[in-house]
Amino acid sequence: MVEEYKALIDNGTWRLVPRPPRANVVSGKWIFKHKYHSNCSLARHKVRWVVCGFSQQHSIDFDETFSLVVKPATIRVILSLAFHQLDVKNAFLHGHLEETVYCQQPPGFVDPTTPDHVCLLRKSLYGLKQTPRAWYQRFTSYIRTLGFVASVTDTSLFVYKEGGNVAYMLLYIDDIVLTTSSADLLHLITERLHSEFAMTDLGGTSSSAGMAVCHSTTTLVDTRANLSATDGNLVDDASQYRSLASALHYITLTCPDIAYAVQQVCLFMHDPREPHLAMIKRILRYVKGTLSTGLHIGAGPVDSLIA
Repeated sequence: MVEEYKALIDNGTWRLVPRPPRANVVSGKWIFKHKYHSNCSLARHKVRWVVCGFSQQHSIDFDETFSLVVKPATIRVILSLAFHQLDVKNAFLHGHLEETVYCQQPPGFVDPTTPDHVCLLRKSLYGLKQTPRAWYQRFTSYIRTLGFVASVTDTSLFVYKEGGNVAYMLLYIDDIVLTTSSADLLHLITERLHSEFAMTDLGGTSSSAGMAVCHSTTTLVDTRANLSATDGNLVDDASQYRSLASALHYITLTCPDIAYAVQQVCLFMHDPREPHLAMIKRILRYVKGTLSTGLHIGAGPVDSLIA
């Protein structure tokens, strides 16, 4: 709670003012949440000061927003390139508010010299309906100063072009995917982003399946075998099975040909067994063998489509 409160103060989120007559002052809550690793072990505690813009019946998710989100077709294009991943810390606290909003002082951190004062918000907070839009406008206004231009077809895609330098940036709430034409340009852009926002550099992609050197296969499934919910022994690590199945689910964005096979292994995530894991490994081997496979549509007039 102390760290969260300090982040709010350091960010200049509000200033204390006397409560104006007849002012509508929104209340707030301290929300606590456990963040877990993929193996269900506790990773860390997460604390947020959330103003009560949601109804009491609403289950608050810290990452829940109504922001513009990136389209799957755009993801397919960017994932076909080498990319870098970044995560913005406390993204929603960066947005500037245009409206006048008052909220109560957080319980446990009331200023003893001015206990009756209220917080005049200068920046957005979790829970406000204006917050997602304020964050998006704050981020886009900054990267425009770097030379990025928003795509006409997808407002979450930003393009940078200067001479022979090209960069593509995807924004998904507080996650950023960045691909550039050179390592120097990548370093320059990430350095500028770090100077403006508190960020975590997640680096490039990695293989969590431990099958980077496996033999590939040309077929997805064994047509002679039928998966059953009861055949075979239980897997040693059910959490890893669920993690791999979830990852394959995302891969269907760029590999729709594996959608049916992935759907089959996802049916057994509650109680995975060895034959189900073997199926996942087969899908991964198929993916490795078809990394360069795709449907290419060239520029110019197209009279017929040949696959």
